Amino acid sequence: MGTGTGMSRRILWALLLAALFCNGADAAFGRHSFPKDFVFGTGSAAYQYEGAYKEGGKGVSIWDNFTHIPGKILNNDTGDVALDFYHRYKDDVKLLKDMNMDAFRFSIAWTRILPNGSLSGGINKEGVAFYNNLINEVIANGLKPFVTIFHWDTPQALESKYGGFLSENSIKDYVDFAEVCFREFGDRVKAWTTFNEPWTYATNGYAAGTFAPGRCSPYVSKSCFAGDSAREPYIVTHNIILAHAEAVRLYRAKYQASQRGQIGITVVSNWYVPSSDTAADRGAVQRSLDYMLGWYLDPIVHGEYPGTMRGWLGARLPRFTADQVALVKGSYDFIGVNYYTAYFAADAPPPNGLEQSYTGDIRANTSGRRNGVPIGEPEFVPIFFNYPAGLRELLLYTNRRYNRPILYVTENGIAEANNASIPINEALKDGHRISFHSKHMQFINHAIRNGVDVRGYFTWTFMDCFEWGDGYLDRFGLIYIDRLNGLKRYRKQSSYWIEKFLKR
Repeated sequence: MGTGTGMSRRILWALLLAALFCNGADAAFGRHSFPKDFVFGTGSAAYQYEGAYKEGGKGVSIWDNFTHIPGKILNNDTGDVALDFYHRYKDDVKLLKDMNMDAFRFSIAWTRILPNGSLSGGINKEGVAFYNNLINEVIANGLKPFVTIFHWDTPQALESKYGGFLSENSIKDYVDFAEVCFREFGDRVKAWTTFNEPWTYATNGYAAGTFAPGRCSPYVSKSCFAGDSAREPYIVTHNIILAHAEAVRLYRAKYQASQRGQIGITVVSNWYVPSSDTAADRGAVQRSLDYMLGWYLDPIVHGEYPGTMRGWLGARLPRFTADQVALVKGSYDFIGVNYYTAYFAADAPPPNGLEQSYTGDIRANTSGRRNGVPIGEPEFVPIFFNYPAGLRELLLYTNRRYNRPILYVTENGIAEANNASIPINEALKDGHRISFHSKHMQFINHAIRNGVDVRGYFTWTFMDCFEWGDGYLDRFGLIYIDRLNGLKRYRKQSSYWIEKFLKR
């Protein structure tokens, strides 16, 4: 982030945007522009929000472990306290109601339900009570709970016992956990997602080693645990897809008819634009999409991994048996799509056999800039570029390639710096966020008019929170958290804008 004149201009621009939107310049565009039952909400995740990591009978997750290894997270930040949502959820849910939200998306911490990750360690009644209370509070405030069963917080006990999702044993333990959730909460939860962004979990946790459990090849970083980035992301993903499909089969067989809910999975993808109008660069675009989006959606929609992966990876890519194809194919009622940025993609030569890795397998060079010109306005988070049209293109592509599924945009957002030197009254002026969400929603609206069955939009995130490897550096929230003064909550201008946008 700039300082001096650059900072002044940024604040002025934010003020102008806020004034523009809050004074009704976009009055023609609002909730009424979307289908009647379209769901608007905002999202969270257990590790990023709850805190209370040693309270209420909770066991240790891989993120509890990872953040306590010095140097793994920026500023050695942790989610030990996070936003203290565990203790403050009632007041926080009222903020959701004040913003006229329809739904609240949150995850259930596996180790708060099963402290050692498996049924053998017993079900934690305090954890079940917490989520029952949270769900009841959400519903009492007129909101729908959208619940994610797994948001990256594998039980450390299972990681230590058999390597977590590197082992097929994870499938049974995950499904047992999912069944506890269905049984205890499914009478009120009508929208389940099995996994959130398994691509991020697999690539950052097992290829780059920057996220828990921090595995990667020794030649990438000597600080990583001994792993193999050329194989492990594919093994982990394979087991996750099978765990997802088994959980869906269980839900459909035992719970869906009586509970009348829906179940799906949430994936993440960038949009890609070819660096040049050549067949080689268009191929790079397709591979980039296949190794991020198709890696997960091709199996659950078409029954197999994308051809670009099968043809290149050989024995490194696990294969589905005939019975597994039948299990996996069609294992969704809806698909959640998370979108943040777009990149240019250019063809790249394949690596030699000694340099195999997930990144090299794609055989594409991706960048937010082409000839020095950014694809969209650079954001505070360096890997993100503001490119709203990419969301429409991603939705249209998903609609075409994956048999017109029901879609929810389950995450979309923009951050600013967590800079203690900025006065709170200035930090609350986030006109850039108002503009960001307005433009992305307009492109969702375009996609709907072009035949895509999008049923909802969730901002990331409800409140400023722990942002994984960045710790508390990035502020994505509609609500400002004053970490220097008891985690006090303040509503940003964007929260008032969205309140007005969603007024019925």
